[in-house]
Amino acid sequence: MTLNEQINNDLKNSMKTKDSFTLGVIRMLKGAIQLSKRNVHDEVTDEEIIDVVTKQIKLRKDSIEEFKKANREDLINQNKEEIKVLEKYLPEQLSKEEILNIIDEAFNKINPTSQREMGLIMKEITPKVKGKADMGEISRVIKERMNNL
Repeated sequence: MTLNEQINNDLKNSMKTKDSFTLGVIRMLKGAIQLSKRNVHDEVTDEEIIDVVTKQIKLRKDSIEEFKKANREDLINQNKEEIKVLEKYLPEQLSKEEILNIIDEAFNKINPTSQREMGLIMKEITPKVKGKADMGEISRVIKERMNNL
């Protein structure tokens, strides 16, 4: 089953069970997917859906940080619940150990000598972890390693 089919099934199920919260999140996701399509008639691939889901989760995480500054516990909780719904559409997340192994492999392959080569490292790592790990966290770990060169 493709991600698009899974999203449509979850949409129908949330309508049947009258789960308005999940229904709203899925409708928002479907809207974001439609906006991301280049051509209205094109089918969306699972990879494109994962990109959209990742962006939506990142938006919510950023919102949570802003809501913390404003002491809006209600909106923080709402965004956390939305993230839980969205995470169902991501592939299984990599463990910290797996991420570190991928980073080690990239460093061994590229053997960077300066900060300027961070782009090369990211280019090597991104296809392996896209949608499976938080890219911000990966970038932070790589920057730490680059600083220690």
